[in-house]
Amino acid sequence: MSTSHGITGVDLTDDQYTVEQALIRNKYEATNSRGEVVVRGKQKMLKMKEEFPFVDADDEEVFTVKAGGIIDVAGNYAVVDAETGDEVAVLDNDYSIMQDTWKIRDGRDERLIARIDSRGAAVTLARNLVPYVGTLIPHKYEITDVDGDHVGSIEGQLSLKDRYEITIDDASGVPKETVVAAAMVIDAIQGN
Repeated sequence: MSTSHGITGVDLTDDQYTVEQALIRNKYEATNSRGEVVVRGKQKMLKMKEEFPFVDADDEEVFTVKAGGIIDVAGNYAVVDAETGDEVAVLDNDYSIMQDTWKIRDGRDERLIARIDSRGAAVTLARNLVPYVGTLIPHKYEITDVDGDHVGSIEGQLSLKDRYEITIDDASGVPKETVVAAAMVIDAIQGN
């Protein structure tokens, strides 16, 4: 069932998810609060445009995130529903060494749905400027809706593998599928 900005074949009804990266490459797994796998994704290697296919717990492809351009660190990424082929959302990265900002836009009319902003300019600056040490500082993001109201958070955990806890407090107008996908894509794109 497809919901507004939702993805056919993915049903994220929980309010808490854990995203964990594999040790070797940009390969991710998201689990719900009961520890059940809800979606897995990995960055396709050796592609001119970055591409991240995502599958459900049964290995059925449910959506793909595709870069808008070649080597697109500060660009946009389309979230494409695998069943319908529709572009359901766009992730826009406004790169800055002081603030990481990602905007989630509607795939049809490009209106803003939500924002994902890093918390703390000093931490973001250290992560971007201090080689090696910066990658040890976990990311923390706040998710807000179009009115700037709090929706949830993405908090990195200090661990050998990149690990993020996603909490969605109020997702009435924000697609959970896109937020979970965004957490994985942000980590992969920013080379964490």
